[in-house]
Amino acid sequence: MSSQEACRIVGINYRTGKRWRNGHKPSGGHPGAPPVTTSSLHTESGRYLGTTERIRIADRLREGASIRSIATELNRSPSTISREIRRNSDPSDGQYRPYAAQQRAGARRPRPKTAKLIKYPTLRRRIQRHLGKGWSPEQIVYRLRRDFPHLTDMHLAPETIYQAVYQPARGGLTRGKKPLLRTGRTMRRPRRQAQARRPRFVAPMVMIGQRPDEVAARLVPGHWEGDLVIGKDGRSQMGTLVERVSRYVMLLHLPCGRSPEIVRDELIAMMEGLPAQLARSVTWDQGSELARHHEFTAATGIPVYFCEPHSPWQRGTNENTNGLLRQYFPKATDLSGHTRAHLDEVAAELNDRPRKVLGWDTPAERLATLIGPSHGIFRRLTEPTSLAIG
Repeated sequence: MSSQEACRIVGINYRTGKRWRNGHKPSGGHPGAPPVTTSSLHTESGRYLGTTERIRIADRLREGASIRSIATELNRSPSTISREIRRNSDPSDGQYRPYAAQQRAGARRPRPKTAKLIKYPTLRRRIQRHLGKGWSPEQIVYRLRRDFPHLTDMHLAPETIYQAVYQPARGGLTRGKKPLLRTGRTMRRPRRQAQARRPRFVAPMVMIGQRPDEVAARLVPGHWEGDLVIGKDGRSQMGTLVERVSRYVMLLHLPCGRSPEIVRDELIAMMEGLPAQLARSVTWDQGSELARHHEFTAATGIPVYFCEPHSPWQRGTNENTNGLLRQYFPKATDLSGHTRAHLDEVAAELNDRPRKVLGWDTPAERLATLIGPSHGIFRRLTEPTSLAIG
């Protein structure tokens, strides 16, 4: 169309439209301006759906396309397309109209907004009451959706409640003597991704994924799993070592603490007398007691492999053994009163107990099969003591 017709539709004077199109030089105290081009126009952010994408969504919906196919064409997540259709369709007839959807999205975007719990006092009071009963935010949210399925003012996300708990000014929740959350937490604890964890020790750890395949397959003896058993109030401890093939158990006496130096020296003393065929590797969790693992390896030549954080199943044999030890050392008991001789007696009794996983052999019998009953180290390991077990 002509410039004059375009100016009439837009609602501006013809001369103004001419200046917009061609630009103008400074005159009469007015600064000059370059022509208006498409590159200077506001462009929509790639973070949000724009008008063009909404038009495409409307067209493809009329053609009967699926949400996933629309998402693939627009390089968006299917949940983004599904949420867009659900939130911005016309509530009267459920039809999705792109320009009306754009207006709804634009009206919803401006910040700051009034927090929902401040805007709706009834909702806030109900949430406050349920929190006082010990309900979790997730329980509250889904109960509200079940009780008020058609009342959207009573619908919200669990994160909204968490933000109101951690930032009371945003949600209007009242803090009393009793914590709002069952955990008692009043501040949000940041969580780092596993790949963002800072190194646990100064010396680099060799992770369990780098262990030889023979360890996982239990093909050869000499690979041990270790851990600490902690006593009452965390003030006493002992160490456990279990051989993966025979399930043979050795207990570390740690009456003076569990510092890295003490655990290193006790491990060295326990392992240095073993023959090479019984001293191939040790697998441990990432407890601070093994911070000097590199010094243990340098002294014995035995590599140490570390499990992933919060993955006790990667030391399943050791975890099972620790459970068996609770027969002799119940939880919340003081371990400092047990002598080294008594620990040896407990280990001897466990090693003389038939195990289903070994075909009802005892760990001592299976160890004798693996290294030979005439081997001097076998006689030392299985030598009985004179103490009785209470």
